Amino acid sequence: MARTDRLMRLMDVMRRLPAPVTAGRLAQETGVSLRQLYRDIATLRAAGALIDGEAGLGYTLTEDPALPPQSFSRLEIEALCLAVDALSGIGDDELTDAAQTALSRIIATLPERQAQQALHAIMRSFTEAPEREPPQVDLATIRHACWNELTLRINYTDLTGAPSTRDIWPLGLSYTHRTLMLLAYCRLRMDYRIFHINRIAALALTGESFRPRRAALVRDYAEARKACTDRAYAASGVNIAVDVSQE
Repeated sequence: MARTDRLMRLMDVMRRLPAPVTAGRLAQETGVSLRQLYRDIATLRAAGALIDGEAGLGYTLTEDPALPPQSFSRLEIEALCLAVDALSGIGDDELTDAAQTALSRIIATLPERQAQQALHAIMRSFTEAPEREPPQVDLATIRHACWNELTLRINYTDLTGAPSTRDIWPLGLSYTHRTLMLLAYCRLRMDYRIFHINRIAALALTGESFRPRRAALVRDYAEARKACTDRAYAASGVNIAVDVSQE
């Protein structure tokens, strides 16, 4: 884990757990040795974080200067809580956990009254869990490839049942209650395609980068989609969204 990510995770743990938190518990939660934990505490203190306590007594985070005080209306707080809660109905576990961590981080910076409102927000999602096949591949690898503009090689079975191996430039994941899909530029078809994640049997990074094409590809896809939608609307009088080919 990168040093910055490790320190941020340590701050998150200290916000979530009842204080004071023992060094052993902090080390366990962050996945580091006690020696590394003590070094990380010292690093945070040197950066300005006010952390009370010491080894053998436990630690308490009394102030986090990395995040300025924030203020939200009660409706905004409920909207954030609902959005994070609803994500569990369409997102994967890793994405849902990240959203919950981010919400905890936001709540930790709120004034006490607003923090209490967030903890007792009345807005909740009652959406049933999605009935969709779990992915056979690691979504973290797909996200990594999207963020870093890396080519993926996938073993894929299309909607007609035909298998293929192809190299793709992954552009982004799309979530719905029924399916999880990946928008990509397919090097085999030389065009945009939407792949159903649960139809990808295997994937691997090829080591080839397609940087800096991603921004232009996403922009061109958005423009093409809008043009198709406009043409469909002009022809029928109904606002119909037109998707790129699904396989």
